[in-house]
Amino acid sequence: MNAKVSRMAIVVLWFTVLSTSAGVVYVSYEGRMQFAELDRQLAERDRLNIEWNRLQLEQSTYTTPGFVEQVAINKLHMSAPTPSEVKVIQK
Repeated sequence: MNAKVSRMAIVVLWFTVLSTSAGVVYVSYEGRMQFAELDRQLAERDRLNIEWNRLQLEQSTYTTPGFVEQVAINKLHMSAPTPSEVKVIQK
């Protein structure tokens, strides 16, 4: 009877060791996958920050009075009115 209990204990312990080992392998794999995903997300964040800064710089360039004036003159063929074209309206 004692040998039977001893064998049963060894089988249970062996199964416990194997299942724990499989759990450790699975958790290690998941940890690596999540770290790789984190690394991808951080790279994407950095890329988006660079793009955002570039767009802010571009926007500040397009809103300067000199740029707006050049677009009005060159693309829209606009010009400042001559004094004879100015009409003053009073209430």
